[in-house]
Amino acid sequence: MKKVSTVLVENLKRLGITHVFGIPGKAIVPLLVECEHYDIQFVLARHESGAGFAAAGYALKKRIGVALGTSGPGGTNLLTAAGQAKAYHSPTLFITGHPSAKDTGKAQGQDSSIFGTDLVKMFEAVTLFSARVDRGDQLELLFKHAIEKATSGIKGPVHLSIPMDILQEEIPAFTVDVPTFKSTVVSNQLDTVITKLNEAENPVLFLGKGVHLSRAYEEVRWLAEQWQVPVMTTPGGKGTFPTNHLLSLGAFGLGGNEKATRFLEDRVDQMIVIGSKLSDMSLAGFSEAVYPKQLIQFDFDPTFVQKSLPLPTLYIQGDIKANLVELQRKSRVKSVEIKRTPRYTEYLEENDAPSDINENEAYLSAKQAIKVVRKYLPKDSILFGDDGSHTFYAIKHYDIYEPGTFYFDDVFGTMGHAIGYAIGAKLASPEKTIVCLTGDGCTFMHGTEIATAVDQSLPVIYIVFNNIALDMVDKGMRKMIGHSIGATYQHALDVTLFAESLGATSYQCRNTEDIRNAIIQALKTDNGPTVVEVLVDPNETPPILNRV
Repeated sequence: MKKVSTVLVENLKRLGITHVFGIPGKAIVPLLVECEHYDIQFVLARHESGAGFAAAGYALKKRIGVALGTSGPGGTNLLTAAGQAKAYHSPTLFITGHPSAKDTGKAQGQDSSIFGTDLVKMFEAVTLFSARVDRGDQLELLFKHAIEKATSGIKGPVHLSIPMDILQEEIPAFTVDVPTFKSTVVSNQLDTVITKLNEAENPVLFLGKGVHLSRAYEEVRWLAEQWQVPVMTTPGGKGTFPTNHLLSLGAFGLGGNEKATRFLEDRVDQMIVIGSKLSDMSLAGFSEAVYPKQLIQFDFDPTFVQKSLPLPTLYIQGDIKANLVELQRKSRVKSVEIKRTPRYTEYLEENDAPSDINENEAYLSAKQAIKVVRKYLPKDSILFGDDGSHTFYAIKHYDIYEPGTFYFDDVFGTMGHAIGYAIGAKLASPEKTIVCLTGDGCTFMHGTEIATAVDQSLPVIYIVFNNIALDMVDKGMRKMIGHSIGATYQHALDVTLFAESLGATSYQCRNTEDIRNAIIQALKTDNGPTVVEVLVDPNETPPILNRV
């Protein structure tokens, strides 16, 4: 017989967990003791949201991540991180405490039951599974359900609430593994897909975040090359296809490229959507005038099929990778005669329309800054884009050389989340160059997590675009109502001084040479984060105004 806390942490160790993230509190002390005993490092965040972001970033590079929060506000502070993890389909286990199961119904401080802050119910909306362990003998089944939900199918966050007295109960030991079964069910419509691809005269591939989730990078590249189909990506699909590939049209939607738009204007007859819900961000600038004749849509979840685009749609349900592997097998057996006109090449060879950016001595253009950052970062750097105009500049102008090296969420959109995601990703993949692209607004919200990277001696590179505003909201309101309300700061954040106060190495950049030198120095640093503040033009118009 062993304590519930012991059995739980033993299983986390077996699952390959090396780090858990959180902030201590009385209700979860038994878990912290066992983590120390089993040599699982507890990473002290500056806020529970930051801990949840880091755990989810860790999970994107590992099988699962773990965030711990104490009862009451410790749990509610994790809710935003859970919502963000759900948007990323990041398999993250959120564990929260509760003062005492046997005293439920009495007045308790930080009560997390139905008599106080009902964390189980709160987490239901932002996770795939949320349950409370009311007795020690419930742990095995509930923990197994949680791990299966987190790591199977569409994947995502799960939540367990475990009272402190239950953590100290004794139960028989058990083991739970990540399920080995995979989705082998493939669509029975793949022969029709081959027929439609053969018949299409002007097709296009539209790749979303689901390609990241399924790791189907090689398969979508094969599909594009096999049928010579031009490829564009959604904002969340950025990083799924190399932008230097001859078939790349770059991004479409918010932050999209002109050549992708021009291609659609030539009346696509067959659009193949892979791993995208087709949200408003993905379809920004998309109008009935450029509707394709029909869609083929690969996705695990049918919820949003034919909702955003009410067009004739051949739905291919199931795991994207499994379906594309089977499509590849079938196409090799059968003769594939490709009938494709060469007109797509004119769009692939054109450059984007020239920018009307005005340079000045005080500020750098964000567009130019992105290109300089890309030039001096290693080609295999993994970049996490925070939510704001800074990342939409990157969606448009940051080149991808290796798939799986750029992550951005175009669904939930928490400002500041990438600061924590980069921490978790670096702990999960210490051999990789991990970069966070963020803004001054995001840094105001969750920038203190840079201190967590300092404590952990993590050489994460933080690129912070500072334009003294919530730029995306500011420019959007100016377009919508003619002026901005509450979106600019009266007192600017001095990012460099702020970073230094947290113990990070920092540089302030006003020109391209400053950026170059800062990144070169950052790449030489191996014992802590580097913050590169770039003072960008607050009057520059970001590529985000094409959303209705």
